[in-house]
Amino acid sequence: MKADQAAVLVADEYIYKQETHLTVFKTSLFFQNDGFTVYNCRGELVFRVDSYGPDTRDKDELVLMDAHGKCLLTVRRKRPSLHNRWEGYSGERTDGQKPIFSVRRSSIIGRSSVTVEMYENPGEEYQIEGNFGQRSCTIFNAMKELVAEIRRKVDASTQVLLGKDVFLLSVKPGFDGAFAMGLVLVLDQINGDNYVESNGGRVDPVTED
Repeated sequence: MKADQAAVLVADEYIYKQETHLTVFKTSLFFQNDGFTVYNCRGELVFRVDSYGPDTRDKDELVLMDAHGKCLLTVRRKRPSLHNRWEGYSGERTDGQKPIFSVRRSSIIGRSSVTVEMYENPGEEYQIEGNFGQRSCTIFNAMKELVAEIRRKVDASTQVLLGKDVFLLSVKPGFDGAFAMGLVLVLDQINGDNYVESNGGRVDPVTED
């Protein structure tokens, strides 16, 4: 996918011209105003998610914001849904607003890949494969091209593998970084952090330059 061919889902500024590594911090669920904070390679805050707490009602709808608190994207759990379907909305969702994409498990049995469907372009679809609980996922477009990755992060100075609450979201040129982070929010809800493959799972950590 080339940058000049990208379809903007959230905003032009999140369509990167080169591969971009974002560092994602997931904060504890035991404190108020917990959620996610996302930084670029210069240490600048790019995205944040607040009000992500232990209350079940909070988990049914999550809002991705920019560094200044502007609402970029809302993801909302669709109930009832056998496939654990979530839907995404532009900006802060309002009553009657139509979703622009959906995310669902490909199968209701066992661990499966995740399918992302774009409502405004039926031919555009993404598949998410891997194990989010181990922070090892790949996102492919309909042409099986890699558009984003989720990987464990290694401290560049000490070469120590960091905990699962700190990980990398690598976004390929032309793919919407805010959309990618919205998918991370859904994956966190669909898969959670408690799933571990029976064989231990192979994790390929990434060291950021």
